[in-house]
Amino acid sequence: MDTSNPAVFVNGGLMRMYVGRRIRTVIQVIQSDGGGVTGKSTDGHQLVVKGPQPGFPLTTFVEVIGIADTDRSIRAEIWNNFGNTFDTQSYNQLCQLANGEFKHLFI
Repeated sequence: MDTSNPAVFVNGGLMRMYVGRRIRTVIQVIQSDGGGVTGKSTDGHQLVVKGPQPGFPLTTFVEVIGIADTDRSIRAEIWNNFGNTFDTQSYNQLCQLANGEFKHLFI
């Protein structure tokens, strides 16, 4: 595993802590067009994802890895389809663990 450029697990509420840094998050796709993707984070924040879109159709839930441009926008580097159903509550709990007491266990 390459640990030279880690991406922090975040939801919409945690993005403000990582502006300018590499993050990973899951969004529910609301709209996708040539200019980017608008989605809802697992904790209900509206996010805009900019940058090149993948060469495959997006599912309802996607993971985006990239740079947090602002507390509500991401410059995408990697897209991963996560299917049409996703447990958002568990993902939010993971984000809290990855940014809290157990931060040392996550890259």
